[in-house]
Amino acid sequence: MSLYELFTSKGPSGFGYGSTAEQVTEGLSLTGKTVLVTGCNSGLGHEAMRVLALRGARVVGTARTLEKAKAACDGVKGETVPLACELSDPKSVRACVAEVKRLGLKLDVILCNAGIMALPKLEQAHGYELQFFTNHIGHFMLVTGLLEQLTDTGRVVMLSSAAHTMAPKEGIQFDNLSGAKGYSDWKNYGQSKLANLLFAKELSRRFAGTKKTANAVHPGVIQTNLGRHMNPVMGFFFGLFGPLVLKSVPQGAATEVYVATNPKLADVTGRYFADCNEAKSRADGDDAALAKKLWEVSEKIVSELPAS
Repeated sequence: MSLYELFTSKGPSGFGYGSTAEQVTEGLSLTGKTVLVTGCNSGLGHEAMRVLALRGARVVGTARTLEKAKAACDGVKGETVPLACELSDPKSVRACVAEVKRLGLKLDVILCNAGIMALPKLEQAHGYELQFFTNHIGHFMLVTGLLEQLTDTGRVVMLSSAAHTMAPKEGIQFDNLSGAKGYSDWKNYGQSKLANLLFAKELSRRFAGTKKTANAVHPGVIQTNLGRHMNPVMGFFFGLFGPLVLKSVPQGAATEVYVATNPKLADVTGRYFADCNEAKSRADGDDAALAKKLWEVSEKIVSELPAS
């Protein structure tokens, strides 16, 4: 397939690789809706917030600090609510949950966009490998803490990645969540993205009997601040070939915004999307037993974290 065909092709949804967040929401009014977006201060999160606010939604934008969240929110037109949520800091996540509740915000969408990628060497938070803790445990705490704030038709959208295919062959290394028994930048990143996917699948199963949904998405490969920790060789590749092979930020934000807002997906749950269409994940990305175990292990991890 040529680059032209890649960027112009459309799937069953009517959208495809080259679609932008504005295009997938064209003509859609989100007035009266409230959407929480993590990582609103840069890249895909900022574009998602901008487009959602443009379409009339009130956007609760979270970033690692309140200052970053405020600056990002001030940079878009529409109604925004800035909040701090440092996903690697349980105290910050709990404070964010508490503030959403204090403000009485009912959420139509929780869009879990933030994350870190391919740390060149092992880093830890509370004894756990940092990518797993930030990308999965932080969002697990946030979402489960806010479930009672979801509306009856609320949607949870998890930003996974095609990189989940890079996870270890056993899926989640439950005996090495610290990374101390072995660490690989891309394998551990892949593990965190597989965890995001499995979390969405298990949450969807727990939503059974309701009109709430949970789905996971692959945004595409985009040159954003997410790659700030990447090793120099990969950074050079992205810099040299990025303009030819990478999506733009507006294109990268399209799938998460599409899944968060499209009326046709009101009853679609437990799926994995790429390029604004349903896609196939790695086989164990739909392993119900693995997803259930991850949920239970995550609950245990959270229960043992310091309260303050």
